[in-house]
Amino acid sequence: MAKTMWKFLNLKDKSIVSEHGNQKWKIGEWQHVDGEMKCCERGLHASKTIYHAFSYVQGSVLAEVEVKGKHHDEPNKSAYSDMRIIKAYRWQKKDSVTLAIFSAELCLREFEKLYPDDKRPRKAIDAARAVLAHDTAENRSAAWSAARSAAESAAESAARSAESAARSAESAARSAAWSAAESAESAAWSAESAARSAAIKKIDKWFKDRVKELEKL
Repeated sequence: MAKTMWKFLNLKDKSIVSEHGNQKWKIGEWQHVDGEMKCCERGLHASKTIYHAFSYVQGSVLAEVEVKGKHHDEPNKSAYSDMRIIKAYRWQKKDSVTLAIFSAELCLREFEKLYPDDKRPRKAIDAARAVLAHDTAENRSAAWSAARSAAESAAESAARSAESAARSAESAARSAAWSAAESAESAAWSAESAARSAAIKKIDKWFKDRVKELEKL
């Protein structure tokens, strides 16, 4: 049975390309790397979950890949000698913004237990949601102001998540994706070990559900 994993790539001049280097990909076509595989040094990289794939590369293409051959494994990623894309989806700014809001809200619950009277992170999330619904200059300006206010909140992790959500709503797609990744990490690392694990599982499930809504390439 073929082993499948996930990775993020980019679209450049209508071609699917790797984040690093000039490697071009075609759906269904095998890629091969010679030599001994070593994560971060040599090989074609992918992760078991979309969550972990996104934590390494915040690209505009989400690819489900088939892997085989020599490989080197680390806890959250692997390097393979042979890989091909079997399915590819377009990852857009709106997806990153939605992820940022979802992740920030996971953290927000914990924040408001400790600081029930501080509504700045919630207002930043609401402002980002408004931009998602209506991407106007006025809403972007409001989101940015709310994010700056949230950054002054007492709980740094919640503020970072809320700020990232607002920044995502304002940024270009690439910047938005990076902000969303920070939001996911902030939300996951804000709680104790058990709660952190639960948050990661929720974010990973969000990714799986989101795939069903993405545009296929």
